[in-house]
Amino acid sequence: MKKIAVLTGAGVSAESGFSTFRDSGGLWEQYDVNDVASIEGWYRNRKLVLDFYNGLRVQLRDAKPNRAHEIIAELEKKYKVDVITQNVDNLHERAGSTHVVHLHGELTKVRPENGVYDNSGSEREVIDIGYDAVRLGDLAPNGSQLRPHIVFFGEAVPKIEQAIDLVSAADILLIVGSSLQVYPAAGLYRYAGNDTHIYVIDPKPVPIHDSRVTMIPEVATVGMQKFVEML
Repeated sequence: MKKIAVLTGAGVSAESGFSTFRDSGGLWEQYDVNDVASIEGWYRNRKLVLDFYNGLRVQLRDAKPNRAHEIIAELEKKYKVDVITQNVDNLHERAGSTHVVHLHGELTKVRPENGVYDNSGSEREVIDIGYDAVRLGDLAPNGSQLRPHIVFFGEAVPKIEQAIDLVSAADILLIVGSSLQVYPAAGLYRYAGNDTHIYVIDPKPVPIHDSRVTMIPEVATVGMQKFVEML
């Protein structure tokens, strides 16, 4: 069975109405990224950060997987599929994907502020809260403040090694809705094997110059349908 590694970015969830960093008119636009998505911002104003992610959680609760998420999940019928996502939403799982690696954390989970989250990606202290709100003063079992289970700017990406291994072993690498501007995820395609075919789905030009690449300049839902037809 052929292996497909799927790297997804904000563009795969945009058609579900879930705000992204660079979207205009979304929740992100109301905040400075450095205030709500950096470790410095967390230490500077925990309440602001918690309120921001509480808002995102409500938005995610009301969002639904789109056809791109569904087609990615359906690929599992014929292929070994590993989804590596830069997104913190759970839309891949809700669409039916069974192996999803979240590089940047998960919005529906929290962990102790002083917890241990090492390079192996251990999640032994992570708590699933669904779409509930977290407030200043909500404490983990160890007595420390709960924080979003999000990889903030300025923090290491614990699951990057796992992602590298999956890309290295893939027969096909599919990149959907990622601008390839946020590192280290942006460099993952370089770990694909010499015989690996790389497909890139995005309506905007993506800065990747590689002879193995086939560009599909479409939004995620349309591009995924074209990808399946190519297979």
